[in-house]
Amino acid sequence: MSQVEESIEVDVPVRTAYNQWTQFETFPEFMEGVQRIEQRTDTLTHWVTKIDGVEREFDATITEQIPDERVAWTTVEGEAKQAGVVTFHRLTDTRTKVMLQLDYEPEGLAETVGDKLGFVKRQVTGDLKRFKKFIEQRGGETGAWRGEV
Repeated sequence: MSQVEESIEVDVPVRTAYNQWTQFETFPEFMEGVQRIEQRTDTLTHWVTKIDGVEREFDATITEQIPDERVAWTTVEGEAKQAGVVTFHRLTDTRTKVMLQLDYEPEGLAETVGDKLGFVKRQVTGDLKRFKKFIEQRGGETGAWRGEV
C-alpha cells in the first residue's frame, strides 16, 4: 500500500471549500484523469478514470462526512483499491487549508513504477492546485451537501 499526503491553502471560507468538495460530479472539472463521477446515493459514488490510456471504473463509499471538517471514502467494488480523507482547516474567515491523504494499491508493473517515480503524488498536487483555481475563480461553490455520515 502506498500513501500520499498533500495540502493547499485556498482563499475561500471553510464552508465554501467543504461545500464544493461534496459536489463529486464536478471533480472532472479540476481532477485530471477523472472522466466521470456519478453520485448514486448519499454515500455511494461511481468513478470512471482514464490515466495514461488506462481506463478504470470503480465504486467508492463515503465512510465519514462531517460538514466543514472532513470527507472520508474507500473503494468497495471495481478495479482501483484506495481509501482517503480530505480535511478542511479554517485559517481565517476567508482562507482554508485543504489536506488530502490517500492510500492506494498500485496494480501491475507500470503503476508500481509510476508510484515509485512519484506520479500519484504529482497528480494529487496538480489536482489540488486546479481545485484552488476552480473555487477561487468561481468565488463560491456550485452546490452543497450538508448531511453527516
